[in-house]
Amino acid sequence: MKYLFDFILAVSLNGFSYYIASLILRNGLPFWQALIIGFSVVSLGALTEAFGGPMWLIVLVPFPVGMFLLYSFLNVTIPQWFLTYIITLAIYTVIHIPMSYFFNFHSLIPAWKLS
Repeated sequence: MKYLFDFILAVSLNGFSYYIASLILRNGLPFWQALIIGFSVVSLGALTEAFGGPMWLIVLVPFPVGMFLLYSFLNVTIPQWFLTYIITLAIYTVIHIPMSYFFNFHSLIPAWKLS
């Protein structure tokens, strides 16, 4: 049950970072599309971990999928997409720090444990 809760929390926080970055740049990414990206990215990371992949691969595998889905959903120029993705990563990192440090939740970036 804890794994399911952590999975849903990771999907939500990941999708939230895509959604907020889109709002900041006024790209208009609907929340349901942000959740699809979050679900895809977290699922790929979880599958890579389940198959016994090394930590660097668990972190690396979701990147191209998240980037591709964001580009597909946004339908903007490449520089605008890239800026949205960079802001998403910054928000993602800012969310990860308190979640890892205060709540011992490492599912966002498993290799980067702060507590």
